[in-house]
Parts: sequence; structure tokens; C-alpha cells
Amino acid sequence: MTVPKALHVLRATCVIAGGAIAVDGGRIVAVGPAAEIAAGYSGRQVLDAGGGLVIPGLVNAHGHAAMVPFRGIADDLRLMQWLQEYMFPAEKKNVTAAFVKAGTELAALEMIRSGTTTFVDMYYFEDQVAEACDAAGLRGVLGETLIEFPAPDNKTIPEALAYADAFLKRWAGHPRVTAAVAPHSTYLATPETLKAARALADRYAAPILIHLSESADEQKTVLDRHAKTPTEHLRDLGILRKGVLGAHGIWLTDGDRRILREAEVGIAHCPQSNMKLASGGAPVRQMLAEGLRLGLGTDGAASNNDLDMFEEMATAAFLAKHIAGDPTVAPAGSVLEMATLGGARALGMEDRIGSLEAGKRADIVVVDVRAARMTPMYDPVSHLVYAAKGADVRHVVVEGRIVMRDRAVLTLDERAVIARAAALAARVTASLRP
Repeated sequence: MTVPKALHVLRATCVIAGGAIAVDGGRIVAVGPAAEIAAGYSGRQVLDAGGGLVIPGLVNAHGHAAMVPFRGIADDLRLMQWLQEYMFPAEKKNVTAAFVKAGTELAALEMIRSGTTTFVDMYYFEDQVAEACDAAGLRGVLGETLIEFPAPDNKTIPEALAYADAFLKRWAGHPRVTAAVAPHSTYLATPETLKAARALADRYAAPILIHLSESADEQKTVLDRHAKTPTEHLRDLGILRKGVLGAHGIWLTDGDRRILREAEVGIAHCPQSNMKLASGGAPVRQMLAEGLRLGLGTDGAASNNDLDMFEEMATAAFLAKHIAGDPTVAPAGSVLEMATLGGARALGMEDRIGSLEAGKRADIVVVDVRAARMTPMYDPVSHLVYAAKGADVRHVVVEGRIVMRDRAVLTLDERAVIARAAALAARVTASLRP
């Protein structure tokens, strides 16, 4: 396959005007000027970029896809109140395997239509998340949650570990689905559970996903219990290594960041969710300056309330500048990298995804530049971060397969997906009545 007629192709660290990409067997084989690619390659299939911006697929580094049916049921609340009084009870009443499958399909539809090609997920019934991810043609790093209370899918930690073991075994070697282990956090997973999670993940060379320093309450709880920060606690338990991804990182100390950098642990920054829940502002300026493996995520739609990574990029830039009182912090290029190659680095997958380079997987997005808000365009990187929206995405390719062409999603029945989600919404509404 070839992708010609691009206004600009954004490669690893440069912009190619009038570029093109050649793809074979799910991998990028060449990136360069259109004339050069046309002279060297002849594709059986051609995806016309139509003068758009060709960029790496976006990496949503933290979320809970199946929570999309809970979008908007509880807003304007602090994190712990939101979790304990609304989300945990709503999940207890509603979350089943069928709910997770239908919710993930809706999330996949939203993500494809807004340019996300890889998403990171922590939830329950993760087998159903993986099935929906596979059917949609997306790439996913998907973690089965371990939590210290009866969950919708597994009522005890031994049951959850057994489920996670079977989940890791089932999806081992899949080209797009990477199974992971996801202890919820240092305050909702005991030291024994955390060590069991590390042992299980090591057995399969799998990632570990965890919420980390998301709120001041979490920080205080862990300090009171263990006289350590959450990061120090994980270090002393032997949990930290490359392939561990901590979500949020709002309350990381200087020492925490040093520990995480040395252990090559990734961090997923979720600015919109953090702002909505007033959880605080992550030290993005410091994390960028110190070279942490920093990606960008939306979190779940129940606390965002959408999965648009273009919105997340703009918010990440603006929030970092506001907190620092310095408009030079988090420039557009750095934030675009957070949403692409930064997310790949956070996952330890920078050798496979995150940039348009020969040898990497062919995860490609074409952004239309014909909208009024995209005109005029002096700097394509600036426009991608500060002006573009998910609705500007025209084509999406994952692993060399076209999953959306001219805004039409080819892997999901959009009307059926939305209808199933509407049926779930009616059930959720009924469950919330006193």
C-alpha cells in the first residue's frame, strides 16, 4: 500500500513536504518525498492523503474504554467521592461481560474516528475488551484489573490472578493486542497483590499498568500506611521496571521522578480528567526536562468526558504553561511527541510504534486541513496541537489495514454499535434511580 499526495508527512523528528509512505505486510518500508516513493514502490492499494497531514497514529496511554456508557452520570465531584459514591456502585450494578464488550466497541468507534490507533486500558472482563479491540482493528495494551474488593468479574484476588493468567496466555503473540496485568493502585492493592502482579507479568514478559500518585488523598493514604510515597513503595516491593506504566503522576516528588526515570517506568499524563476532578496538575515541565518516558492519555470517558486525543494535546500544552507561568513550557512539538512517540516510549514500545519510520508498524493517520479552523496553516505541528480536532481525521490505518477511509469506519457497524450503547444507557439510568 502507498499513501501519496500528502501536504506534509510528519516522520520521527521532521516534516516532509509533499511526502508519501510505502507499506508492506503491516510495516512501513519507506517514507520520503512523493516522487521518490513513487519511483521505488508500486502499491496494490493506494490511500490518497488528499493534501492532508500524515502523522503517526495517536497513542492514548491511559483509559478505561468500557466506561464510555457511564459518560456524564456523575460530574463536578472530587475523585474519591466520584469513585466511592458513584462509579464503584454503578459498576457493581451494571458491569457484565456484555456491558464491557458493547462499551469497548463504542469507545473503539470514537477512538478510530479521532485518530487513536493504540490505546491502553485497565478494566474488568478484559477478554471482552481484547475481543472488541481485535475486531475493530485497533492496537491495545490491555490490563486485567486487580483490586482489593469484589469486582464485577472476579470476587477475590486469587480469582483475578487466575483470570489474568488465562488472559495473558490467550493473547500471547497477537500482533495488535498486548495483554497486561493491572493492579489498580498502591492504595487498592496490597503489597502481596502487587508482588503477585509483578511475578505474573514477568512470567509472560507483559506490561504492568497502575494508577500512580493521582490524588493528594492517595498520596496521604500510602504515606500513612507505609511511611513512603507510592513510588517509593513500589520500588521497595521490586515492582518497577521498563514496561511499567503509571497513570497520572500528579503528586510525584523530585525523588519519585528520579526513581521512575532510572527504572525506565512510563507515565501517562491525563490533563483533562485531572482538571475535571481537580486532582492537581502534573509536573509536566519537570518530567519533560528530566527525560521521563511521558505519554498522554484521556482517562475514561466517565471523567473526561470524551476520548479525543487532539483535545488532550491542546489541554496538556495549555495546562503546563499555566502551571509554570511560562508560555515556552510544553511547546507544540513536545506535546505532539507525547501523544505519539512519547506514548510508545512510556509503554516500552518505541521500537514498534509512535513514529513514521521504515521498519515500524504501519499505524498512520491522515488529518484533513480543509476546515475553516485549519486555514491558513503556517506551521503544521502548531495546527495539530492547537487547532485540529478529532473530527478532522480523514483516514486511519493500523498495522497496514485501513480501518477508516474518508470518515467511514470500515471495521465496525456504527449504527449497531450506537444502538447497543443506547440500550446500555437505558439500563444504567434505571440502576441509578433511588
